[in-house]
Amino acid sequence: MKHLKCQSIIIYILPLLALIYSNSAFPETTQNKMVIGDTSESIEISSDDSFEIDNKRHVVTFIGNVEAVRDDMNIKCQKIELFYENLSGNNDPGEGQVKILEIIAAGNVRISRPDGGIATAEKAIYYQKDEKVVLTGNPAVKQGTDFVEGSKITLFLKEERIVVEGSGENKAKAVLIPNEEER
Repeated sequence: MKHLKCQSIIIYILPLLALIYSNSAFPETTQNKMVIGDTSESIEISSDDSFEIDNKRHVVTFIGNVEAVRDDMNIKCQKIELFYENLSGNNDPGEGQVKILEIIAAGNVRISRPDGGIATAEKAIYYQKDEKVVLTGNPAVKQGTDFVEGSKITLFLKEERIVVEGSGENKAKAVLIPNEEER
């Protein structure tokens, strides 16, 4: 297990929320840099406090005002955990291939896109196999003046589909405001 202080960690992976590449080469690490996969689809993750690689649990954890930036997405939260599986059979992620299984963002999660779309929640879990994101803890997804909210929001990325669930006092809700051209 390694525990490193860092200001800026560069990670190369294909889409998180559509950013994960399932067979990426896992990390080359230095004092403040970790590299995963292909440089054509990069994401930079920075943490105010630290990041930790736990080879026994197969998880990389970023803690403290975490920000993940990519050309088409910006994620801010307090903690990100990347769970992976070794494909090479050895226990050193720096030697061989890994598959990203799940990414958990927690603590004031805010995901924004250049098109103006914003998703917020206390927790967001990206499941690589199903290509879906589950938002919980007062989740809301906004695009312009339109928004949906509930107790749980599931984004099916491949299908371009969203499911909003309510429970108790936290009902599933959608507010859609037509623009001038649609009236």
